Amino acid sequence: MKYRVVTQRLAEDDLEEYYLWAARQAPETAARWLNHFHAELQTLADNPQRCSLAPENGKVTREIRQLLFGKRPNIYRAIFTIDSDTVRVLRIRRSSRRFLTKRELEE
Repeated sequence: MKYRVVTQRLAEDDLEEYYLWAARQAPETAARWLNHFHAELQTLADNPQRCSLAPENGKVTREIRQLLFGKRPNIYRAIFTIDSDTVRVLRIRRSSRRFLTKRELEE
């Protein structure tokens, strides 16, 4: 089954924030990083269940999974749900940040 991958507004905002930070630190590689991240998100179309449950999974009634991207120490988590034939990317977080709260997941 092929899934449709939809990146929610807050996840797009998160990605933009990380991209802008990366562009200030390493402008020559920031766009490449962003393109690779978007490509990795699209791999969720084939088999999103391959990703582990997110630590936040128990905070809400729907199943929350995470896709890990990057190399240590810069690992990012794409937090997503699977709704029928759609993967909804809810947020993007650096793995070093605290886990999302129930309120943040419900936004």
